[in-house]
Amino acid sequence: MGDRYNIFSQMEHLQSKYVGTGHADTTKWEWITNQHRDTLASYIGHHDLLSYIAVAENEAKARVRFNLLDKMFQPCGPPPDRPNVD
Repeated sequence: MGDRYNIFSQMEHLQSKYVGTGHADTTKWEWITNQHRDTLASYIGHHDLLSYIAVAENEAKARVRFNLLDKMFQPCGPPPDRPNVD
């Protein structure tokens, strides 16, 4: 039983430390938004991928970086309405 508590304690610590790992109350929209932001950040951080995208879109690397950063604001659109729980 103590081992089980230890595992849950470690999971809670990771979930509080890293936003993208989710938790019990994470919605589908929050999860997919984190995934999209991680992907876009990876494209921006890996210069070879950024160059590839720039060549494919026939744009400057700075313009592609700006567009990717702009997409990070709301990559999956506005959040869905939450149902009223009264």
